Amino acid sequence: MRVQVSLSIIGGLLLVGLTIVSPLAAQTNSVVISQANNQQLEDLLRQGKEYLDAGDYANALVRYQQAANLDKSNARIFSGIGYLQALQNNYAAAAAAYQQAVTIEPSNAEFYYALGYSWANAGDNVKAAAAYQQAIAIDPGNINNYLGLGVVLLRQGDYERVIDTYYRILTLEPDNQEAYQIMSTALIKQERYEEALDFLQTATQKFPGSSDLQLQLATVLFSQGELKTGLQALQKAEQLEPNNALIHLKIGKVLQLQGDGEGALKAYNQALIFKPDLIEAQQEIGKIYFNEQDYLQAIIAYRRLTEIDPKNPDAYYYLGMSLKARERKEEAISAFQQALELYQNQGDKQEVEKVNALLQELN
Repeated sequence: MRVQVSLSIIGGLLLVGLTIVSPLAAQTNSVVISQANNQQLEDLLRQGKEYLDAGDYANALVRYQQAANLDKSNARIFSGIGYLQALQNNYAAAAAAYQQAVTIEPSNAEFYYALGYSWANAGDNVKAAAAYQQAIAIDPGNINNYLGLGVVLLRQGDYERVIDTYYRILTLEPDNQEAYQIMSTALIKQERYEEALDFLQTATQKFPGSSDLQLQLATVLFSQGELKTGLQALQKAEQLEPNNALIHLKIGKVLQLQGDGEGALKAYNQALIFKPDLIEAQQEIGKIYFNEQDYLQAIIAYRRLTEIDPKNPDAYYYLGMSLKARERKEEAISAFQQALELYQNQGDKQEVEKVNALLQELN
């Protein structure tokens, strides 16, 4: 009996719009675990596969770990353990399992890629880069190895190697969009804005359907003080990805800077439709209403902010100020007391004195 284990992980590692392709996600053929040599091992693998198919990753993991105890030389079992750990976001444990897999089968580039992916998600970019480099050494024609390496090198700030990786990707695949995102990110991180602007203007023409490149272009334009053209780039990104809350948030901020409070409110509310707990959008809504002296709407906004960010003393402070302006004294006192406690916890003496003065005034 042969048991199949799919090792494609949905999702990826995000960094300024960049993704590291999940382990073996580009593969169309699933990995087949070697036939068990005894009935107990075969039963464990079958049960593990059944739990995996049912989405019960915890029980599937238990079965594969038991199988590994019976057959410590089977790299495929350890890779299955790594996969299941990664599915549960246990990336350090996933890396440990994939490390055992590559120790047993050191010529398997896919295992090294998965090891790099796991270390990258666990936050160890040095080990991730080493694993990706080993994957490249074994399989230099697999573009995902280079993309993974490029992202972790960006995290390390190793921009010279990032640029080298970019050119190596283009050698394999001249029209790879993610390579352009990696390169433009490296230029932005180094504050080489003029080069980044030229590069991104070309890249957005080459990939007109990329919202990530439009966002990067907007970032560069804003850094150059080009609010109008930067907003246009953001609006293009919005058209390409209308359900992206962060794009709406950025548009709101630009409109707010331009003095368009109504437009900013519309953008922030759009952001909250797609991400209801987006603290920054809710905070800016409260700020706009408060500054416009629309205290009833400010109360609604700041109450919501205290729900999604209950440790934010400013939320309670401005809630109290809005309630005070509406002459809702008892509610204002309660809000100020909450703010006072949080400011005290933060050791913010200036704000503590300010709130104490308000409480004395109300009492």
